[in-house]
Amino acid sequence: MFLTISTRGDAAHPATDLGYLLHKHPDKAQKFSTSYGTAHVFYPEADDQLCTAALLLEIDTVALVRRGKGKGRGGAPDAALAQYVNDRPYAASSLLAVALSGVFSSAVRGVCAARPELPGQARPLRVEVPALPARGGPDLVHRLFEPLGWTVSAVPVPLDSEFPEWGDSRYVRLVLESEKLTLAEALRHLYVLLPVLDDAKHYWVSSDEVDKLLRAGEGWLPGHPEQRLITTRYLTRRWSLTRQATERLELVRLAEADDSEVEEIDNAVAEETETEEKPTPLAVRRRDAILAALHAHGAARVLDLGCGEGQLVQALLKDARFTEIVGVDVSVRALTIASRRLKLDRMGERQASRVTLFQGSLAYTDKRLKGYDAAVLSEVIEHLDLPRLPALEYAVFGAARPRTVLVTTPNVEYNVRWETLPAGHVRHRDHRFEWTREEFRAWADAVAERHGYDVEFVSVGPDDPEVGPPTQMAVFEMNTADMTTEKEAKAA
Repeated sequence: MFLTISTRGDAAHPATDLGYLLHKHPDKAQKFSTSYGTAHVFYPEADDQLCTAALLLEIDTVALVRRGKGKGRGGAPDAALAQYVNDRPYAASSLLAVALSGVFSSAVRGVCAARPELPGQARPLRVEVPALPARGGPDLVHRLFEPLGWTVSAVPVPLDSEFPEWGDSRYVRLVLESEKLTLAEALRHLYVLLPVLDDAKHYWVSSDEVDKLLRAGEGWLPGHPEQRLITTRYLTRRWSLTRQATERLELVRLAEADDSEVEEIDNAVAEETETEEKPTPLAVRRRDAILAALHAHGAARVLDLGCGEGQLVQALLKDARFTEIVGVDVSVRALTIASRRLKLDRMGERQASRVTLFQGSLAYTDKRLKGYDAAVLSEVIEHLDLPRLPALEYAVFGAARPRTVLVTTPNVEYNVRWETLPAGHVRHRDHRFEWTREEFRAWADAVAERHGYDVEFVSVGPDDPEVGPPTQMAVFEMNTADMTTEKEAKAA
């Protein structure tokens, strides 16, 4: 990815002042490590009349995929291939926007300790991005940048210059020019609008993205004619976050119109009178339901199969009734995170004797898993390809044979209630399947019958009268005859 920022000057106001503003010396080529590769900053030209700073971002595409969480929705081969064959190394996107704000952080904030008078001065600026994905075409590029005081050139890049009949690609060569903006304003425009035009982000968008958007959009976003589109795309169409951002932007607009502070406008309800409780997260409800079921069945020695980063193991450790807890996962990285979460290296000897973490695959039998009161498979089965479920079934119910087995999995019928989940999509990109209540019950009944268990079903989360709960749980209990046989075999 490549971007240049140029400015003009004269002997009284040399163009090389750009070096002070960016906090990068024009005579040096510098490089900076980012989470996704290496950013290089250098100056192709630098004198009193013209100074150009270039930002080159080299993406480590393999590391980017490895830091991800799977192969794409449903694990489809084409989705997995798209992780490696894409435009990330070449076309401006949220990766470049993040690097821009990180490498030029002082300039984005409008801070220059050496020359404090410079950040507030408007100057002639020219920004060039050779390859910019523009979902919406050149027309949208003009609609986004021109209201901010830019003269815009957005030339479509042909799919192949030797075959013009193939038409244009979705990329444009972008050139922005302005005489009226400060460098900080220019960088904040780019930080927001580059990912908006790409209409994608390389990282998970959480609630703090609203604050980032409002900080970068201060002074220009509340009155922008495309405010709704910018907000929606920047927050990756997460409607709850978009609504929150829109409400806050409207407060800013009203405050500016009334020449007052936002706090003076948004004062209808005092903070101390707010009594509305936040809903309990589904993950917490799921853990509570698992703990309740383990208590009800008198389990003391528990396996957490597919323990991930150790959230359930941590909850089990807090309850003295669980005397032995074993976390198993195929991912060494997840086990490392779990170990840090549990602070195993600093845990007292008595507490440490209650917990064990080890690597293992649930597709194979493992003697270490035998003899436990209960096993938990919380949000695990849906991460396996369907042909591999019989292997997991035998490893847990046929070989390990704990007295109680708890299995939780998403209820796909409830997906229509998630406002941020597009129709037809699963909840996590690594889910190989998601079952209806009927499908899950059919599978669980068949497993119980094959291996000598009784099974009952528990709803986890709000039980919608039409589509059921968000999570469904099966509680398997070894039936009396098989339990007696197990005890006799142990005695023998």
